Amino acid sequence: MLIGKSFIGSERSGDGNVRYYGVNPAAKEQLETAYIQSTEEEISVATAKAVLAYEVYRYISGQKKADFLDVIADEILALGDALLERSSLESGLPLGRVTSERGRTIGQMRLFAQLLRTGEWVGARIDPAIPDRTPMPRVDLRSMERPVGPVGVFGASNFPLAFSVAGGDTASALAAGCPVIVKAHPAHPGTCELIASAIIKAAATTNMPEGVFSMIQGPSIDVGMALVSDPRIKAIGFTGSHRGGKAIFGAAAARSEPIPVYAEMGSTNPVFILPQALENRGDIIATGLAGSITMGVGQFCTNPGLVVRITDRNATSFDSQLSTALEGIAAGTMLTSDINAAYAKGIERLNSQSDVDSLLEREGSSADSGHPNLFATTVKSFCNTPDLEEEVFGPSSVIVRADNKEELLKVASQLSGHLTATLIGEESELVAYRDLIEILETKVGRLVINGYPTGVEVCHAMVHGGPYPATTDSRSTSVGTGAITRFTRPVCYQNFPDALLPDELKQDNPLGISRMVKE
Repeated sequence: MLIGKSFIGSERSGDGNVRYYGVNPAAKEQLETAYIQSTEEEISVATAKAVLAYEVYRYISGQKKADFLDVIADEILALGDALLERSSLESGLPLGRVTSERGRTIGQMRLFAQLLRTGEWVGARIDPAIPDRTPMPRVDLRSMERPVGPVGVFGASNFPLAFSVAGGDTASALAAGCPVIVKAHPAHPGTCELIASAIIKAAATTNMPEGVFSMIQGPSIDVGMALVSDPRIKAIGFTGSHRGGKAIFGAAAARSEPIPVYAEMGSTNPVFILPQALENRGDIIATGLAGSITMGVGQFCTNPGLVVRITDRNATSFDSQLSTALEGIAAGTMLTSDINAAYAKGIERLNSQSDVDSLLEREGSSADSGHPNLFATTVKSFCNTPDLEEEVFGPSSVIVRADNKEELLKVASQLSGHLTATLIGEESELVAYRDLIEILETKVGRLVINGYPTGVEVCHAMVHGGPYPATTDSRSTSVGTGAITRFTRPVCYQNFPDALLPDELKQDNPLGISRMVKE
């Protein structure tokens, strides 16, 4: 029998007695390899190694850390078809999708490597001494971002590569100078094992300290909670359900030393369609919106689960067009049986609401796949039923029918936090709805005009986050280079001699980076 083990630093370890298997969600078949759940002792050893690695890794130059990230990307690519095939087998995602996701995973590693080579991300600020200032002299003050320490990362179910072992949380934490311990997602243990082996190999190739990366395994909640509760872990990155994120956030807050948890927990990503756009191109909007609702079988963080539009002579036609477009999209395999069951339960909940109309005559889920679903309700019902704003993770959406602009603004004002909000409108009416934009700016991390929220670019300007309950901390992003500061803290150096300063703050600027200097 093939056995999969944890990575405790560079060592393979399988001391536990609990075994579990990956599952092919399309065929509902248990896969061959048995994986051993990590023990508390193994997790403790991993965190101890991470602490020792931190004492070395935090002082390694940005150039050398960049080389490490680049070699990780090279090693992931070198895994070849074996990685793609295993990822597809464990997730039910088509090979084309996982190939694209591998490109994103590699790309974000290289993007952080580029950021490290510029050195500017540290936010160096310098206020030189002014000894003759009156009435009081000013001392020399210099500050920059420094890594917080070992970080725990939880892999996501819906992105087995890009939000998993070598995903954005891992890339940004390693870039910040923090050792990482990943809790592999139990839905794709083989994929996680392959990626972990690539990171370990890259660490050895670039002479990174032992313990800079570890990966623990297991379906039990206890495995993740042991990581969160370990006092040597200084921050957590998580992508998953609201229930899971809240539990981790609560455990981290209950520690004797509370730590930050950057949990991305779901969103319904409302889309507001303005009247003139609906009249001019309702059929085109319906087709594009249907594609966004069902992209990835509705299992992206940014699928639109709410559509808000004003009822007029075009609205009934649009609802029919959107229903027709969704009916033409085949059901797809969902990532796991648990996700499929949760989707079916969510559809059942919507169907049970007396003031919610189902616009598609079909079941929410078959035994192994998610069908598209569409519902409609009034503004009054939406405002009186908070459940209607909750995410149903899968290819469904709820139309909220507003009678006028005031009702549309009322819906926007009542929204809780989301990752995105979208406005579809003609240029002239967008200006007239500036007040809607001003409301939505307080509700989300990313505003979209005349596009669709699915498709998150990995770049410097991206914000993938939002107010609670979309995330536990709206001040950051989990995608793009801005994510690096989740795992840093500012440190100020007062009256330091130049020889003791980090290179980023030295007087002659040996790294040649951009710095804020206030004479």
